[in-house]
Amino acid sequence: MAATHDLPEARHRILIIDDEEIVLAALRETLKREGYELVTLSNPLDGLELIRRQEFSVILTDQQMPQLAGLEFLAEARHVQPDATRILITAVLSLNVAIDAINQGEIYRFIVKPWLREELLVTMKNAVQRYELIRSNTALHEQTRAMNVELSAQVARIAEQNQQLDRLNQALQQNLQRSIQLSVKTLETFNPVLANQARRSYELCRAMCSRLELSADDQQVLEISAWLHDIGLVGASRTLIRKWQTAPELLAEAERVLIENHPVVGETLANFAHNLEGVGKVIRAHHERFDGTGYPDRLRQDQIPWLARLLAVAVAYAACPAEGELAVEIIRSGSGTAFDPEAVRAFARCLPHAVLPRRQREVLVSELQPGMVLASGIYTANGVLLIPAGQTLSAPHIDKLRNHNLVSDLTQSLLVYC
Repeated sequence: MAATHDLPEARHRILIIDDEEIVLAALRETLKREGYELVTLSNPLDGLELIRRQEFSVILTDQQMPQLAGLEFLAEARHVQPDATRILITAVLSLNVAIDAINQGEIYRFIVKPWLREELLVTMKNAVQRYELIRSNTALHEQTRAMNVELSAQVARIAEQNQQLDRLNQALQQNLQRSIQLSVKTLETFNPVLANQARRSYELCRAMCSRLELSADDQQVLEISAWLHDIGLVGASRTLIRKWQTAPELLAEAERVLIENHPVVGETLANFAHNLEGVGKVIRAHHERFDGTGYPDRLRQDQIPWLARLLAVAVAYAACPAEGELAVEIIRSGSGTAFDPEAVRAFARCLPHAVLPRRQREVLVSELQPGMVLASGIYTANGVLLIPAGQTLSAPHIDKLRNHNLVSDLTQSLLVYC
């Protein structure tokens, strides 16, 4: 069936694939009124050819089609157009299959037939806004890395877009927890060590929330901020992040600017979700120092939000390479300079009540030593388990990994407990 084009001057182009003409007609009638540019097809194979030639903001497809299942089509579309928001529409689909598809990044949402018009419109609005944010964040990262003078304007424009999105996305409150879980999953996929630090920060903040008897609103803001405080580093290379954490004095100027801008990017991403303005402010300020020498705004003392002062202590302890009482002493030594003394006292009082995950670090195959304990399983490129998580490495284990790496490079992160 030939493609149907409506509203050629529309801002966002949406591809819709369904082998039932009555469904295509219903979707065209609903979405045309919202000002989208629509391309509709009945054959998913034609769709695969089309997405190689045209760019789309959103790709919406049915699951049950004779030529190619919807999930199979969207998995292929992910490789061709990774920025496009992918949505599955279906009458029958296992909930576990749909959630797995979302967690693995194959789809953004799924819509069940018959759909509610309001639900469809909100989902489409969120989908194009997600596409806008991804494209804007990509441009922001490239400009920062090149020290582009338009960085400030780009950040301001994204902030303005997010303010508009906040007003438009009341429905996202119901999906807040899912959005946070998706962000944490993204961080975990991008950098497992940062994800481990986020979990440790969260457990510390949760203990502080309980012992300090924070209000429900402040507790939610602090806990979500702990989960997402490093989300602005998504896109920065692991090499750069490791250099920042181990030898920050060796950062080049462009690298330093990129790192010091990550709380701003984190604030921007947090503000994308409705009712997370407070989280964005805390994330932006969690690298400020009590003496005013932090970043990005050089705030000092009471200029720094109280929750950000608490988060700063939790993040520093979670990422500290030392253990036990030595780590506590390192935090205490920063009281009055790096940290608010009151926040340090609160941290010390609450630390015994926090149940923290074991600290993890990433190592190279050449750095493996007997006695190390794997924090995650190691698999071949075909998904075969070589060594399970929790295994204490022996010399034969290490020889096995090194020999395998000589034949076929281990591409996954090698995580061990510290």
